[in-house]
Amino acid sequence: MTEELLRLMARAEQLMARIESALPQPLRAPDWAQAVAWRYRKRASGHGVLEPVRHVGHIALGDLKEIDAQKDKIERNTRQFVEGRPANNVLLTGARGTGKSSLIKACLNAYAPQGLRLIEVDKADLTDLPDIVDVVAGLPQKFIVYCDDLSFDEGEPGYKALKSILDGSVAANTPNVLVYATSNRRHLLPEYMKDNLSYTHTDDGEVHPGEVIEEKISLSERFGLWVSFYPFSQDEYLAIVAQWLSALGAAPGQINAARPEALVWALERGSRSGRVAYQFARDFMGRAEAAA
Repeated sequence: MTEELLRLMARAEQLMARIESALPQPLRAPDWAQAVAWRYRKRASGHGVLEPVRHVGHIALGDLKEIDAQKDKIERNTRQFVEGRPANNVLLTGARGTGKSSLIKACLNAYAPQGLRLIEVDKADLTDLPDIVDVVAGLPQKFIVYCDDLSFDEGEPGYKALKSILDGSVAANTPNVLVYATSNRRHLLPEYMKDNLSYTHTDDGEVHPGEVIEEKISLSERFGLWVSFYPFSQDEYLAIVAQWLSALGAAPGQINAARPEALVWALERGSRSGRVAYQFARDFMGRAEAAA
């Protein structure tokens, strides 16, 4: 074999290696002992990887106030899931900043010692969910696939992909995987006044939704458990402020003195959400510690 031929073969092997590295690769299982929460990310090459979340927020179920009914439903469903009993995919909808995402994180912290794990997936990557399920299927841990702030515009491919996933493999064939999604839209799609024109009326007064409405509700119907969150009243907002101030080390006198400032803070932000209450508490305690 000539030296020139050997050089050509070596260059060909290098070229093939570069081509193979650029092609999408099967999703590999990570070292599950590294973390209890993971993010699914797509590389520029198209390769999907599961990245460990090194520091999960240390929020506890007891830290979440004024959402007791919602907390009971989510905690019960999660406990059933971890214990190997039947449980549902969950859609959490409603006002922003009312604790939807925090509640899921709190459940993870509560049940991680019993084998609960969480994988966060962006809506753009939902079409890869079957690959994720294949990686975790058969493992002893229980996995929540978490989609935060989920909503779709008309015609997005992830919408129909998620419909198929919820109606098939996730719920029926993989008992150690559930989908938990949060959204500000109950039906996950924009709703327009013109959609109401598709309703039909029968002679006996019955009202039937048209195809447009049916399509919009068909995805949310695939979630077995709906949990709705509502804006907080002033008293509820102040109770949440007091909770966060107490958690940050405020004395009772400081908590009472902070009430007027907390109301002004909410007025300036245009919201009395739990997120705004938490942000105020951090600002207040930061200023208090600086003045001490």
